[in-house]
Amino acid sequence: MEKIERNAPCWCGSGKKYKHCHMALEEKIRHYELEGHMVPDRSMLKTPEQIEGIRESSKINVAVLDYVAEHIRAGMSTEEIDRMVEEKTRQMGGIPAPLGYEGFPKSVCTSINDQVCHGIPSEDVILKEGDIINIDVSTIYKGYYSDSSRMFCIGEVSEEKRRLVQVTKECVEKGLEQVKPWNFLGDMADAVNTHARANGYRVVIDIGGHGVGLEFHEEPFVSYVAPKGTEMLMVPGMVFTIEPMVNMGTEEIFIDDEDGWTVYTEDGKPSAQWEITVLVTEDGHEVLTW
Repeated sequence: MEKIERNAPCWCGSGKKYKHCHMALEEKIRHYELEGHMVPDRSMLKTPEQIEGIRESSKINVAVLDYVAEHIRAGMSTEEIDRMVEEKTRQMGGIPAPLGYEGFPKSVCTSINDQVCHGIPSEDVILKEGDIINIDVSTIYKGYYSDSSRMFCIGEVSEEKRRLVQVTKECVEKGLEQVKPWNFLGDMADAVNTHARANGYRVVIDIGGHGVGLEFHEEPFVSYVAPKGTEMLMVPGMVFTIEPMVNMGTEEIFIDDEDGWTVYTEDGKPSAQWEITVLVTEDGHEVLTW
């Protein structure tokens, strides 16, 4: 990190002198770095103003998912879900972040049964009794990004699928317990992976979470299979997603050759995912989206 004089204004824009703001925190970060740990740079630490912007974006993100929850049903197409998400997001002053992102053609990802993530809404895909579906909503509001997803069980779902959905949510909750300053992302990952494996499931290795807030996807990459004490140090001001993809069978996956987006389980067994955006605070964490 660039050295700042003690009495200079802090880089975060708080108006305080550096010595009364971020200096002690950055000295502690430097201590961990000298011990060989991976640490965040200033670009990963959100200022109070930025955090407030991400909170406002998150309110829209959650409201859109709540709206989907009120209307989702068997017999509707995933294209209808896409229209709901776009209309509700824009009605509240936001922009759907997925639309046009690296060529993605829709406003939301809809991933059903053995689709792990990035499912593309279509008039031809109709929800039916017994499906499980992940609805992944990402929102831009006044330049700030938020991101979350939920699982929905359509009608009467098999006990196997229902259990997968529940355990995956528990994995997020177990991981969240480890989100506190001076822990490591690996502590969170180990809690997620341990709970999934204890229940006979496997966590996808090749796709993880990410920093979020000023961009759709920021550093760091967030693994859910890393060991305790590894990966990046968690520091107040970091904002990232917890979004493990938990498979009933193998962790192996593949991407659809035709659309170039939809990720499937290699063995055709179901997958589930819940996603939240979380802020590391001075004494723990704040969940921004669920």
